[in-house]
Amino acid sequence: MHIKRNTLLIILTLLIIAFTSLSVFIAGHPILQFDIRASLFVQQYQADWLDKLMLAISFFGELPWSLLSVLVVAAIFYWQKFKREGLFMASILLSGLIILGIKNMINRPRPTTFYVRLVEVNRFQSYPSGHVLSYVLFFGFLIILMDRLETIPKITRNIVTYLSAFLMISIAPSRIYLGAHWFTDTLGGFLLGLICLFPLCYFYFKKDSSRSENN
Repeated sequence: MHIKRNTLLIILTLLIIAFTSLSVFIAGHPILQFDIRASLFVQQYQADWLDKLMLAISFFGELPWSLLSVLVVAAIFYWQKFKREGLFMASILLSGLIILGIKNMINRPRPTTFYVRLVEVNRFQSYPSGHVLSYVLFFGFLIILMDRLETIPKITRNIVTYLSAFLMISIAPSRIYLGAHWFTDTLGGFLLGLICLFPLCYFYFKKDSSRSENN
């Protein structure tokens, strides 16, 4: 267990270093040729049905639906006698304060029509992507819970796991395709989402860890 904790601590440290380095770089270089090329590559094929699909993928990250999604899922866990899981799920809402704080610090402007096609227009700053952060944190934790809560029917756990994995994988390309973010915005959101997932999982598993040590 000690080795495992050290390994996780090293991974978390590397994630923090990577995110901090990327953030400092983006603060000094808001427009990157690499980002423009990446957006044009993702947007090279365009269609009305694809616009709708990408908007649908991003739906759960839009306000107020992102808040409602977390609260509804937390309430379902709570009412199904998984009270602790429900409370941990609700705590994900705190990540909204983190993302707003960092967005204001970096203050990177959104992509504009001068560079890319805009399917979706957004209000807040671009870096890091709040959608990617919330999907990694919310759906990532859901996958962990589905693996852990064996009393939930297997078919339900499988459906939730596969759907969550699909949304986690597809959200970054979706945000780039819609013209809402640059590639490095989504990378920053992914790194920050993993960083936030660490303490959430640590405190969730801590109770079981202390219980096994006492036994």
